[in-house]
Amino acid sequence: MSITLSKGQTISLSKDGGGGLTKVFMGCGWDPALPKKKGLFGGLLGGGAADEIDLDASVILFDGNRAEVDTVYFGQLRSKDGSIKHGGDNLTGDGDGDDEVIHVDLHRLDSRVQYLVFTVNSFRGQTFNEVENAFARLVDETSGKEICRYELAEQGPHTGVIMASMAKTGAGWQMTAHGKPADGRSVRDLAKAAAAIL
Repeated sequence: MSITLSKGQTISLSKDGGGGLTKVFMGCGWDPALPKKKGLFGGLLGGGAADEIDLDASVILFDGNRAEVDTVYFGQLRSKDGSIKHGGDNLTGDGDGDDEVIHVDLHRLDSRVQYLVFTVNSFRGQTFNEVENAFARLVDETSGKEICRYELAEQGPHTGVIMASMAKTGAGWQMTAHGKPADGRSVRDLAKAAAAIL
């Protein structure tokens, strides 16, 4: 059964027996916020149609000293070690379910990697006031079962969010929901804010 995380909550991802997970994916989704109707003329002039929202899901890999090891995003769809693969860019946010997916083979990760930080940014500069129903969910790729989900409640004038992170501990991996607003239109712009939450 999936766990719904609240902001700031951390859960252990270790399975019974201590073997832990091997392959997971982080699915991120969002919808364009419906515009507020501006009277009769606003509706007649197309005020009822939502704009397309181009958000980009990315993951930044950090070592134990919080130094960046690698980044996977729409411009680099695979990590240098081949352990992480981005499913591709969704330019609209249309449709149900995951809009972008990042696959992670935990056993193939570069041994230096201790943290994975998942971010979402607005490449076109649209703010999160124009976004609703944003979420991040972690799925066990082997079983297909959703492990946990974090739903972003807050909107605002920011263009990026540090959604969640995974950390490697002595007992296995754990995940923390952050939902921390950040400013930036690219994953590069969010790197400093991503390191700061670790």
